[in-house]
Amino acid sequence: MSPSPAPAAATVPTNSFVSNLAASAIAASFAEVCTIPIDTAKVRLQLQLKTAAGVKPKYNGMFGTIATVAREEGVGALWKGITPGIHRQILFGGLRIGLYDPVKKFYCGPDHVGEVPLHLKVAAGLTTGAIGIAVASPTDLVKVRLQAEGKLAAGAVRKYPSAMAAYGIIVKQEGVAALWTGITPNIMRNSIINAAELASYDQVKSSLMAAGMEDGVPLHIASGLGAGFVAVCVGSPVDVVKSRVMGDSTGAYKGFLDCVSKTMANEGPGAFYKGFLPNFGRLGSWNVVMFLTLEQVKKKMRENDL
Repeated sequence: MSPSPAPAAATVPTNSFVSNLAASAIAASFAEVCTIPIDTAKVRLQLQLKTAAGVKPKYNGMFGTIATVAREEGVGALWKGITPGIHRQILFGGLRIGLYDPVKKFYCGPDHVGEVPLHLKVAAGLTTGAIGIAVASPTDLVKVRLQAEGKLAAGAVRKYPSAMAAYGIIVKQEGVAALWTGITPNIMRNSIINAAELASYDQVKSSLMAAGMEDGVPLHIASGLGAGFVAVCVGSPVDVVKSRVMGDSTGAYKGFLDCVSKTMANEGPGAFYKGFLPNFGRLGSWNVVMFLTLEQVKKKMRENDL
């Protein structure tokens, strides 16, 4: 009697390209809704210029800034920019996260087996971050402009009455190209942070699994926190410059390098880490929510053959 054939090797289930894009957009949008109050506090802190000696700054710390905004402008003001924020995550989040695995596989080549080298994970993150934000940069600009607009004097009219109106107002007053204001620091910031987030999440997750940790919620939380910490350490300086260039509607900065030069001269190197704690609070919580949601959505899509 001939021996029974050996059972076929189990294959790791994967999602289709389209389902990856959809899951990424859903997860990124949900994380945006949950964490945008922290992002609003971060932007206010980053745009706040150095005050004169003895003058107390308006915003102090992440929780102090959140409390000040809520008290002066109402709790809803903490979700300023949520509409362009969702626009941004559908485009940017969907592209940068959804394209990561295909680009990583492309860089590895068709014959690669085993763990992907860290430098190729970083290269894939840089690539998809740059592609995603090149498409989504106008949504980022409108989001920052709305978040930067504080409490107005009684009777004053808001420059941007809504997110959709803001796109038209910027084009009319500043030209179509103005929608891509700050594109250089934005590409730098988002490609760097994307590489830090996705490569570190990928690396931490695979390392913890190799050490015996099961693929589940605790693993996703630990990997998401690690990704957020690495991202904020690497990306804070360019994030500050991006916020200032994009939030500048008065012509104070002539571009990326001019903003770097003026910030360094007027406020010193510490200014590039302004809003570090709210930035980590934002990116750490954002990554945990996003990656947890992403893993669950992708799992449900696989179970339903989507």
